[in-house]
Amino acid sequence: MKRSKKYQELIKQVDRTNLYEPSEALALAKKTATAKFDETIEVHIKTGCDGRHAEQQVRGAVVLPHGTGKTVRVLVFAKGVKLDEAQAAGADFVGGEELIPRIQNDGWLDFDVVVATPDMMGVVGRLGRVLGPKGLMPNPKAGTVTMDVTKAINDIKAGKIEYRLDKANIIHVPIGKASFTEEKLADNFQSLMEAIIKARPSAVKGQFIRSCTVASTMGPGVKINTASLTK
Repeated sequence: MKRSKKYQELIKQVDRTNLYEPSEALALAKKTATAKFDETIEVHIKTGCDGRHAEQQVRGAVVLPHGTGKTVRVLVFAKGVKLDEAQAAGADFVGGEELIPRIQNDGWLDFDVVVATPDMMGVVGRLGRVLGPKGLMPNPKAGTVTMDVTKAINDIKAGKIEYRLDKANIIHVPIGKASFTEEKLADNFQSLMEAIIKARPSAVKGQFIRSCTVASTMGPGVKINTASLTK
């Protein structure tokens, strides 16, 4: 894959053979975020899991202390008093069965997170083929299937993010924006890593975190010394 001259210049600032301490890596990711927009800082964690086995799946959520820097649009599937509660809590969209054709047939996906009360999962389940591949399906482990819609919405708006394995057993998570201070990025990074290390499946043998890389949207990857993460 051919890279632009700008990218080639950025990559010179990163020693690809070095494993950086988290604070150094985050500082470099910030420094190499030179696009004209506020780039997202992302963490990519390669695990020793085999996601083909249910007992080695990693999935959960964590509230980042400083949020992600992104305005998150929340859709809540509920009925009765829970609809009013969701609206009062600041959900961007609320509804029930009437939303199914809008999503299924019209391709409406102007939301970032879907929350559902347990009694609505029979309805939401019909959207599995649409929401599933986009990572939008509500899940109890992520706290998005709950009767406490107020807490779910508040947490999401405050900076709650989901993490899960992809098909290559890698976790990809945003931890903020390039405009964040290094201290805020470090706080968010630490909260994320603590949550993921705590979520280690007991069935995983050997090294759990194989590698960890941080990068801005358009910048090069900076490898982190994983030994410092598991102390």
